[in-house]
Amino acid sequence: MLFLYCVLATCCAGLLVAGIVEQRRHDANLVAIPTRVLVNGIRGKSSITRLCAGALRGSGLVTVAKTTGTAARFIHPDATEEPVYRKFGIANVVEQIGIVRRAATYRPDALVMECMAVMPALQEINQSKLIRSTIGVLCNVREDHLAEMGPTLDDVARSLCRSLPEGGVCVTAEKERFPILQEEADARNCQLIYADPQTVTDDELRGFNWFTFKENVAIALAVAELLGVDRATALKGMYEAPPDPGVLSVERYRTPDGKRLRFANVFAANDPESTVMNIKQLLELDAIQRPLHVVINCRPDRVERNGQMGALIPQLDPETVFLIGHPTKSAADAIPSHWTGNVVDLGGDRRDPDRLTTDLLAHLGPDSSLVAIGNIHGQGEHFLERLAALAPEPPDAADPGDPTDGRTSPDAHYNSSHGEFR
Repeated sequence: MLFLYCVLATCCAGLLVAGIVEQRRHDANLVAIPTRVLVNGIRGKSSITRLCAGALRGSGLVTVAKTTGTAARFIHPDATEEPVYRKFGIANVVEQIGIVRRAATYRPDALVMECMAVMPALQEINQSKLIRSTIGVLCNVREDHLAEMGPTLDDVARSLCRSLPEGGVCVTAEKERFPILQEEADARNCQLIYADPQTVTDDELRGFNWFTFKENVAIALAVAELLGVDRATALKGMYEAPPDPGVLSVERYRTPDGKRLRFANVFAANDPESTVMNIKQLLELDAIQRPLHVVINCRPDRVERNGQMGALIPQLDPETVFLIGHPTKSAADAIPSHWTGNVVDLGGDRRDPDRLTTDLLAHLGPDSSLVAIGNIHGQGEHFLERLAALAPEPPDAADPGDPTDGRTSPDAHYNSSHGEFR
């Protein structure tokens, strides 16, 4: 028995020594990177990470970045990127140690990292042990991950603040709950800077050939300014930065029976506020048009979210709502009774995707816009695959006088390449 205790003690001592050595190596790697930016929030983290990296890279600063959203990417100083390998495909915050180690080999001026933690305790560990950011970003507070960070949005705000750098600086575009963020920042001796989206002009936004928001650009500009990068240089770097695979895009298709279709994949913005904001901006930019049709993809493990998507339908005021996935009743019951549009239930967990797509397209008029909301997994994924197989709208089929000639326009702040969503 004494022998077993000795073995156990030896193993524990070995693990302790290995842990201390690993922590010291990690600390040395962090010290080798003078500026570390940690991007946290609910929506737009991946895009902001890329914008910040682009702004710094454009000024000549050696910058490494890593995103976590739609598809985790390690972005080299020359803006080339590669997928982040995950054993068994499982994400774990410990992977940040390897990312920091790899980034340190470039001896970079800056490292921009997207926060990958959801649980409040892990968010704190991610900041205090793994990244120790010098500049924090808290992009927004939205209605998501309420089970882990909620139940209220005030709770979500305080949870996100666990990633604020103590004695550092944090940039945010969150206006409604700014007082809460300020209170938490003061408790951490952290300077909180508000990045006003209204300071970004429409002309500056037109420089992007992919869809983004003024809030995201304002945050990246504020981060660049903190590091002494002038506005024009930062914007040039952001324009040249490659977009995230999950960037919002609008596709133009021709259905087999000759109908014209504009399709917007808004699955990534799967909280109500972001969903409405995305669709309204697409309408304002004329990227999609009325008559508008909406697809809600339902999941059995997201019943509450299904209902949230149904409840926001009057704000979008589409001509038709298509329900796919399962259980569609969770979304149908939440659609307010005062909304008088059409509801078409095409759901069912065993519904054939080909037949579903054919039936849905049959309900559309000769020239329609279709928006997909909710959560992508399940029938949503199959539906996107079927749409992607449709023929693109030929250039000679554009609207009379349409300067895009059937293609999406850079002035519309979105691109025409097929996008994926997280």
